[in-house]
Amino acid sequence: MKVAIVGAGAAGFYSAICVKENFPDAEVVLFEKSKKVLSKVKVSGGGRCNVTNGSTNIKQLAAGYHRGGKQLKKAFESFNNTHIQNWFNKKGIALKTESDNRVFPVSDNSQTIIDCLWHEVKRFGIDVKTESNVTKLIPKDDAIELQLNHSESHTFTKVILASGGSPKKEGLDWLKELGHAIVDPVPSLFTFNIPNENITELMGVSVEHVITSIEGSKLQASGPLLITHWGMSGPAILKLSSFGARWLYEKNYQFNVMINWVNELNQDIIELHLTEFAEKHSKKQLGNSKPFNLPSRLWLYLLNKSSIKAEVQWQDLGKKIRNKLIAVLCNDVYSVKGKTTFKEEFVTCGGISLDSIDFASMKSRAISNLYFAGELLDIDGITGGYNFQAAWTTAFIAAQLK
Repeated sequence: MKVAIVGAGAAGFYSAICVKENFPDAEVVLFEKSKKVLSKVKVSGGGRCNVTNGSTNIKQLAAGYHRGGKQLKKAFESFNNTHIQNWFNKKGIALKTESDNRVFPVSDNSQTIIDCLWHEVKRFGIDVKTESNVTKLIPKDDAIELQLNHSESHTFTKVILASGGSPKKEGLDWLKELGHAIVDPVPSLFTFNIPNENITELMGVSVEHVITSIEGSKLQASGPLLITHWGMSGPAILKLSSFGARWLYEKNYQFNVMINWVNELNQDIIELHLTEFAEKHSKKQLGNSKPFNLPSRLWLYLLNKSSIKAEVQWQDLGKKIRNKLIAVLCNDVYSVKGKTTFKEEFVTCGGISLDSIDFASMKSRAISNLYFAGELLDIDGITGGYNFQAAWTTAFIAAQLK
C-alpha cells in the first residue's frame, strides 16, 4: 500500500507516523510545498510549543472549540489530550502542565517536539519531499493520482490531506471542484489594534483576570490581558477573536471592545467593595491605595480616565465620582481599528466543511481513499493548545485509513 500525506505540519507528520504504526509495510511519502517543515510547531507558544491543553475531561476539552467542538467531542473518545501526552512520554519527551492548563515540553523548547517527530519519521523510513507542491488530485479506480508543480505525478492507494488552513477561499477551489463544500476562510486568533487610545502608553502591563466583550454582540471571554504598543493581546483577547472570527471579519475589524478590569459583572458587588474599602482607608490617597489587585500604572490610568486625581483621599470621594470609577472599572470601552496576527497564533476559521467528511474516519464523502486532517478542516479552537490537539486527533483517526 502506498500512502501520500500532503502537508508537513503537525497533522501531516503525526498522520504519517501513525500510518506506519498501523501499517508497517506501507510506503509513506510526505509532501510539503515549502522548504521548511513543522514551521508552526517551531514558533508556537513563543518558541516553546504549546503541545495540547490540560483539560481534565472530554467535555471541558471540546468546549475550547467554537467550530468543530461537537464533532471533536466524539473523536476525543478515540484520541484526546491524555493519549498525545502519553505518546510523547513514551518517546522520552517530558511534558508539564502550567497553571493556565497549557501543556509544554519541560525543556521549554519547541525543537524538542520537532526532533521527536523527525526521529519517528526517520525511524519508519518515511520519505519527506519538500518544495513539492501538490496542485491537482485525480481520482482513479482504486487509487488517487497527485500532480506536482514540477510536472511530476505520483499514484497512491490512499491520500491524507493535511495541508493547513488557507487564508483565501481561492486556495481551496481545487478541493471544491472535487465535490467538497467549502466554508469561507477568515482569520481567527488575532490581537486588537487600538491606535487612538492613551492606554497603549501602558505597553507591557498585564492583568491576570479580566472579562472582555464586544459592543453590539453577545461575544464574551475571560482570562489574562496584555497591553501592547499597538493595542491589546493575551488570552482574553485571543479567545474573543476566536469566538467572533466571522462576526469581526464582517465588521472589517472596526468595533468597540469592552473591558471589565475587575473580573466581576455585578456592579453592586463592586460598589459594596469600594464603599467598604473607602471606610477602612478613609484618609489614604486613591493613588497609593488600590481596592483591587491591578497593576499600579493601570490603576493610576483608570483614575485619570475617571477624572479623579491621585491625591484625593477616599473619604472625599463622592457618590457621583465613585459611580464613574465603577463604570470605568466594569465597562471600559476602546475603539478597535484593525487586527494584528502573529505566525505563532495564526489560525483559520473555515475550510473543508465537516459535512463533506465522515468524521468517524476523517474520510471524504466525495472521493474514496481520500482523508483529511488538521487545520484544513473547518475546526478552530481558542488559544491554549486546542488547535494542536485537533491536529493530533484528526491525524490519528485519518491514519487508521478506514
